[in-house]
This record gives sequence, structure tokens and C-alpha cells, in this order.
Amino acid sequence: MSKYLLENQSSERLLFRKIEPSDFEDWLPFYHNPKSTLFWEGLPTNPIEACQVQFDRIFERYENDLGGMNALILKETNELVGICGLLVQIVDDNEELEIGYSVLPKFWLQGFAFEAAQKCKEYAFLNSFSDSLISIIHVDNVPSQKVALKNGMHLDKTTTYKDNPVHIFRVNKG
Repeated sequence: MSKYLLENQSSERLLFRKIEPSDFEDWLPFYHNPKSTLFWEGLPTNPIEACQVQFDRIFERYENDLGGMNALILKETNELVGICGLLVQIVDDNEELEIGYSVLPKFWLQGFAFEAAQKCKEYAFLNSFSDSLISIIHVDNVPSQKVALKNGMHLDKTTTYKDNPVHIFRVNKG
């Protein structure tokens, strides 16, 4: 079990739990919306393949204690809203702890990404996982950049990550 998972944690509207293989069908609509992956190069164009690649990586992270995404479950309806978590990443040869987040298109613009990202930040600092956290965001992905800024992050630098031009947003432990 990865120490970075927020299993059994919750925020105002969301419950956090480990992602299960059975979540695949519920997450698949993310890849059916072209806007979801508009800003990221190198993903399979077939939605099922792209989703499978992501799920394989999620379970690989779980097995290797590299953090991982949590399923975000809407308390009110028990629906999968998105995924969010603390991820061990290598950026410019440095190990970093990233807050990663994605929300299903039908739940966009309702504050779920911010709510989940804020909970990840609080959890990471409360448990002293790192003195700073980052979010890796494509330079053209303005909606995700707004979430990072609202979560108290600042633009730290611009670099290349997995062949994509990205901004690294950072927040330091208060």
C-alpha cells in the first residue's frame, strides 16, 4: 500500500478511495472527449487504449510505492467524478511529489479539481511527505493552471516533460 494514497479521506463533496479495475468503464468517457487530452502529446488516439495505458500506470504506481491516483467519488450520488493523487515524478532529474488531477467532462467547471487538489496538498503537508509539491501542467492548459494557482501554487519554471512543453507549478510547505 502506497503511503501517498488518500484512501478513506474525504473533502466537502468527495470521498477518496483506491482505483479499482472496475472503474475503467466509468473513467472511459474522459478519453472519449477530445478536450480531455487536447494538451497532451503522445497518448494513444483510441480511447480504450489510452484509458488502458493510464490504468496500467496507476496500478504500476500502486505496486511500486510511487504514489497514485485516487478515485474521487461524489458523496451525494456515489458517482466517479474524477481522479486525483500524489505522484512521485522525476522532473529535470529531480524527484518531486506532484498533485495530479483529472475530472470527467460532465463534472468540469464545478470546482471538483480544486477541491481534490487542495485535499491532496493538505494531506501531503500534514503527513510531512515533502517540503514542496508541484503540478506538471501543459503550457496551453489554462484550466488546470487556474486550479494550481487557486491551490496556492506559483509558476516555478517551464520545462519539457515526456516530450511536452510544461509549466511546473509549486507550493512550499507553510
